[in-house]
Amino acid sequence: MPKTARPLLPRERHHQELELPLELDRSDSRPLPEQLAAQWREAILQGRLAAGARLPSSRVLSKALGITRHVVLLAVDELVIEGYVISRPGSGVTVSADARPPAVSPPSLGMPHRWQRQPVPPSFSDPLPRPGILEFRLGEPSVDRWPEEAWRRVWRETSGVRPPVGYLDPQGEPELRETVAAYLRRTRGLNCQGDQVLITSSSLAALSLLIRATVAPGDLVGLEEPGYLHARHILLQRGADLQACPVDDDGLRIDTLPVAEAAPGMLYCTPSHQYPLGGRMALPRRAALLDWAEAHNVLVVEDDYDSEFRFDTAPLPALASLDRFGRVAYLGTFSKSLTPALRVGYLVGPTDLIARLLRFRQLTGDQVSWPVQHALAAFIQGGHLERHIGSMRREYARKRAALLEVFRP
Repeated sequence: MPKTARPLLPRERHHQELELPLELDRSDSRPLPEQLAAQWREAILQGRLAAGARLPSSRVLSKALGITRHVVLLAVDELVIEGYVISRPGSGVTVSADARPPAVSPPSLGMPHRWQRQPVPPSFSDPLPRPGILEFRLGEPSVDRWPEEAWRRVWRETSGVRPPVGYLDPQGEPELRETVAAYLRRTRGLNCQGDQVLITSSSLAALSLLIRATVAPGDLVGLEEPGYLHARHILLQRGADLQACPVDDDGLRIDTLPVAEAAPGMLYCTPSHQYPLGGRMALPRRAALLDWAEAHNVLVVEDDYDSEFRFDTAPLPALASLDRFGRVAYLGTFSKSLTPALRVGYLVGPTDLIARLLRFRQLTGDQVSWPVQHALAAFIQGGHLERHIGSMRREYARKRAALLEVFRP
């Protein structure tokens, strides 16, 4: 006789049924009640059925497995006698609190898997913040002045909108892309439209996608020295050859960039606040960098990760806003202006570059969820983001002044 293996039926009304794969073999010499009891017993001992978990009713289980209710009841009786389950009239059958699985040591690995021999990047993750401790960390915004009411309002509005049917636009929801483009035109001077914006889960995700789509193993890529370690290790994993590009107080030194055949195919830089030293690339250097990129056919990756925050100085135009040749891929994020927990970033670039990125992105399925995209678009459209940034500029300026006062000689 063939084995009987059927999924359990939908949960009974007013009862919480547990779905557990069960299989009965009619060619087995053991009676069916014994087989059923053995599988339940094993699930309890392995911890797959926790204390208090409800077993399916005899009616549901008999119909799902094509057996009589008598078989189910015999199996339950055996487990009750052994103390694994408790049967109460009107309450069903639940796993006993005394039926705890034994402590099991993890199995020791034999021969290492091939993937275990591959090098992994070092960990740069910081420990979680500790309450009551003042910690100095790069790139972690304060939420002390979080716009509570505005945030609740946009989420209430989002909860009242029916989600779209099917999968999301892989480039990002059009409403959010148009909103981000308008925000960048208004605040950073970028001459961009929604079809030039790609919504990602972070600026790092955008950078990783960009590298995968445009850099081949052995390609030469320029990086600021010192620079962003995550970018360095993504490129190393890709197999790129790295060209260290010196920086000074005004950011990347354009006079040191290689030329002609020695020029890299890509250059990653942080002109607004050089990471990690904080210098700002002067306007003449920005113009010179774009001229160099055009002359040597270089894709410049501008990571504008926290340009919203500046103190005692006027804003400088983004490289992407000065670009006349389509040489700049612009990375941005809401992790610094709002919170990293939101997990939303974006990439702005020429439409042919965006089209190429989308072809590579279809292999990952990496997208920001629809509710987050909808709520964020409403938050920006309502002017809440810019008001929040203005408030946080004042807050950060106050903290910066206090810190400078402490360390002033």
